[in-house]
Amino acid sequence: MYTLWYGGKIRTMVQEADSAEAVVTNQGYIEAVGRESELRSRYGDHVSEEIHINGVLYPGFVDSHLHVVGHGEKLLQLDVSGVKSLDELKVLLQQKANETPPGSWITAEGFNENLYEGSRVPDKYFLDQITTSHPVMVTRVCRHAMTVNSYALEAAGVDASTVSPEGGRIERSEEGEPTGYIHDQAQELIRGILPEKSRDDVKLAMQTALTDLHRNGFTGGHTEDLFYYRSPKETLELFYELIHDEQRFRADLLVHHEALDEVLAYEAEHPYVKLNTVKIFADGALGGRTALLSSPYDDAPGVQGVAIHSQEEMDALVKRARKAGMGAAVHVIGDAALEMALHAVETYPAPPGTRDRFIHLQVTRPDLRKRMQRLPLVLDIQPQFTASDFPWVIERLGRARMKDAFAWKTLLREGLLCAGGSDAPIEPVNPLLGLHAAVTRRKPEERHQGWYPEEALTPFEAVQLFTHGSAQAVVKEERAGIIAPGYEADFTVLSGDLFTLDPDRWLELHVEQTVVAGAVMYSRREN
Repeated sequence: MYTLWYGGKIRTMVQEADSAEAVVTNQGYIEAVGRESELRSRYGDHVSEEIHINGVLYPGFVDSHLHVVGHGEKLLQLDVSGVKSLDELKVLLQQKANETPPGSWITAEGFNENLYEGSRVPDKYFLDQITTSHPVMVTRVCRHAMTVNSYALEAAGVDASTVSPEGGRIERSEEGEPTGYIHDQAQELIRGILPEKSRDDVKLAMQTALTDLHRNGFTGGHTEDLFYYRSPKETLELFYELIHDEQRFRADLLVHHEALDEVLAYEAEHPYVKLNTVKIFADGALGGRTALLSSPYDDAPGVQGVAIHSQEEMDALVKRARKAGMGAAVHVIGDAALEMALHAVETYPAPPGTRDRFIHLQVTRPDLRKRMQRLPLVLDIQPQFTASDFPWVIERLGRARMKDAFAWKTLLREGLLCAGGSDAPIEPVNPLLGLHAAVTRRKPEERHQGWYPEEALTPFEAVQLFTHGSAQAVVKEERAGIIAPGYEADFTVLSGDLFTLDPDRWLELHVEQTVVAGAVMYSRREN
């Protein structure tokens, strides 16, 4: 069945200036691209359906790094990521406490102390003012830290005698008492006592996220969810169940190394869901000073961050991925963590036909970038971090180190493959925010030249991150990521042209249509 898509501009993304008037698709793939009159003449009576493009058509946007279930949870629960003061946070948590039975958990997502006066963390002393009748847990926006009240600490058995686990840190008062501020692997002390989510809870979160991703123009995503909800098998089964021809979404799953054996045992053929790489964490995040640096933080001279694994453990995890025939997806934010990851993938090279991916890479060094150039590797970056982390990150890292931080243009200029994602629910999933941050390097409401503007991308480079770059991350660049014959018929249609509009106007645009394998999954005119 041939379908003619016409009536708008088509940005093929083959070259920066390339555009077309129409596309013909057949059985989920692109058959032809060109002038509308030529395609009508060529295909004539073979076209059984015509669809009017209500704007500008791009290759389907794919978020190269997110957490689908976590994104759904954020949409369903108390989200405090936009809160800009402790007073406002207190009001929201108090309202939640007033409507929650005593003894039941109060959870919230996304506090960011950098938005509060004095950058004060809402520790147990703050949370205890709100309630001592409920256990309270508020995750930090990076999800590499959380803060809890005294009730939660007592329920978890965390006190002055509790030793920080390897790969984590419990913040303490001068007297040695836990303050309720907990980092990375130490969070498992609290997560281990949370009520288990039901299968229906996880299903609702996943369904909510998929609907929202289509509404935001995403035809697919590379997502890591298979370790955090009930069993990896059940979460994998939900992906298989919820994604189908009536709800198409190309899900490439990153598999946490601790879930690998169970997931491989239940892997099945699926038209839209694929296992991708083995996920490994090398370090934490800059916000809580747990990203692993090769020299101390400028604003905390005695701190260099946290290594989640030793070098020997990291090497062994990558070796295990190779035995499964898979690439490694390593969370690396600090340059010391990057060096550890490089050692591991150099020691155990990626299997033929696969690529490793390094995720985030907020601090690199020239010597490490040269080593990356020699590897089958994609760098999975989140442009929105540039808007979120400045200016406070300059104090963390120091100005001398900033020349190698958030250096997206440098990575591309040096020939490194880059893909673009949101890290939702850490950042908003809206791709227009990520694209805007990539080219302006500032928050939308700010009016300056951007933080380190020499690292700003062009609109073409930014869109490539979420199209061709995401295809490269899963070794699909020969059949996805551009508009050309033989490629998958995945399209994102926006109400305006990203290449001609001022970037500050991008945030006024709407997603008009989201198309996966030739089928419309979202249409603004029908919703």
